[in-house]
Amino acid sequence: MALATADLCDRFSEQENFQIAEPMLRHFGGKCQFSGLITTLKVFEDNSLVRSTLEENGQGRVLVVDGGGSRRCALLGDTLAALAVKNAWEGIVVYGCVRSVDLLGKMPVAVMALNTHPLRSNKHGHGDRDKMITFAGVNFKKDHYIYADNDGIIVADTKLD
Repeated sequence: MALATADLCDRFSEQENFQIAEPMLRHFGGKCQFSGLITTLKVFEDNSLVRSTLEENGQGRVLVVDGGGSRRCALLGDTLAALAVKNAWEGIVVYGCVRSVDLLGKMPVAVMALNTHPLRSNKHGHGDRDKMITFAGVNFKKDHYIYADNDGIIVADTKLD
């Protein structure tokens, strides 16, 4: 990612299909600046699909997980983040909680989430993949582009150069 989100806003914010997320997520990973094509998951207190998705090649991709904003368990921890690093994911955005944040902060992957929680999630295999999800005032769609850094998150339907 060559440009900061502030620079992207200055250049592209007047365009259609350019969305800026409400500032509700925090950085927990070792990287804070990331971008890529979006892969979406919609789950609730079940991270089975998170694991199976992160087992895939993620080069150039960012996993965006709508966890329903639950603060009752974590959908991602150091084990799944290590899987993301191994499979070259650019980043993971979780509308929910993460855990093992001391370890996440040392890993070369971007992780953003609402908050932390020590309890792991259920594993029943429930959820949906590659459907439009909405949180933080933004529609996240498969194969749209996400850009993020310490200033925030931007989503666009086309690559911003």
